Amino acid sequence: MTLATPILHTTRLRLRPFTDADAEPLFALHSSTYVMRYWDSPPWTDQARAERFLSMCRTMADEGTGVRVAIDRASDGAFVGWCVLTGWNPDYRSASLGYCLAEAMWGHGYATEAARALLQWAFDTLDLNRVQAEADTRNVASARVLERIGFVREGTLREDCVVNGEVSDSWVFGLLRREWRPSAVPIPARETQR
Repeated sequence: MTLATPILHTTRLRLRPFTDADAEPLFALHSSTYVMRYWDSPPWTDQARAERFLSMCRTMADEGTGVRVAIDRASDGAFVGWCVLTGWNPDYRSASLGYCLAEAMWGHGYATEAARALLQWAFDTLDLNRVQAEADTRNVASARVLERIGFVREGTLREDCVVNGEVSDSWVFGLLRREWRPSAVPIPARETQR
């Protein structure tokens, strides 16, 4: 079953399907050692990685396992980053949330705003009961984003990743449908990505 990647609008952002034109800003985002410092994969060094990423986004939607949307700033169309729901399981009514933003876009509340929009679409469209997210335990700002949206920290995966050659722990967060509280309140600043 194919999942149509949505186009969503918030007060300050536009979430949309990726296009081939996104390869350059994607490479800039994923080649930053600072942005990728908490990820379990190294920064990109090959431009072809961006094309493979775009292909994986299309495959995920075609196979019906999730959607990944590009995030643009509504005021000027600047590329902010991306937000994703992966591992959609219609039988269990569950999925996982993730996001990655360019460093220049941190601290403006964009991750919270984009994640809220994608979660609202997912709860409405996919009939989700549970959404899970993970964050490196050193990435306190990303944990704050998840908690601001309503996720509850459920536990720690000990030494579950190797980040830049260093063994790392991850926090596991969960958000249940009955706990979901959409918000029209403006999002405060000071956050980062996972």
